[in-house]
Amino acid sequence: MNDIITTKAMVLSGFDHLEYDKRLILLTLDLGKVTVFARGVRRQNSKFTGLTEPFAFGDFRLFPGRSAYSLSGVEISNYFEGIRQDMELMCYASYFADLADHSYRENMDAQAGLQLLYRSLQALETESIDNRLVRAVYELKMVKENGVYPGLPGRTILPGTANAMDHIERAGIRELFSFKVTEEVSEELCGIADEYRMRYIQGDFRSLEVMKEMGYGR
Repeated sequence: MNDIITTKAMVLSGFDHLEYDKRLILLTLDLGKVTVFARGVRRQNSKFTGLTEPFAFGDFRLFPGRSAYSLSGVEISNYFEGIRQDMELMCYASYFADLADHSYRENMDAQAGLQLLYRSLQALETESIDNRLVRAVYELKMVKENGVYPGLPGRTILPGTANAMDHIERAGIRELFSFKVTEEVSEELCGIADEYRMRYIQGDFRSLEVMKEMGYGR
């Protein structure tokens, strides 16, 4: 039992494995992104039922194996129920999780990424913050976390957009969404976030396609 590791983590995704197991992808505070097998979790009487769904956040107890971990226990502190009950928020959150999964390799330090994802999901649950703006902030901050943030675009942009981008680049996670912008600035910021994500974080995201198909986002 001394080999068990306890770490803060969030479930990015889960896949059925064998008859009763699930293979989870966790973003953790101490281990980076890891693969975890939850044995028997799909049995009707499993103690982990409902605890291994996407966006579940809490303390995960993991037993290390040769190439992956096994789930030993978990205490969830936030299920993000507000997101689970809203299809639009689910689409946004799924895309955020996909972007985090794409941006971090196995065992790569992901502390900042986990904090960013958690705070961004909180922002999605905040009705006073536009979902499109949450996405723009998340994308721009993730570009920075990937180490490829280029700064302001090499063209004239609105002063409010420049101020917002400066805030996003420099602000800590807790203060990240503590600003307001006009609709005009929001539209320009969303366009720049799209541009930067496509240029600097290249990848095919099925969740993003689903968002577009369902008419969410931009």
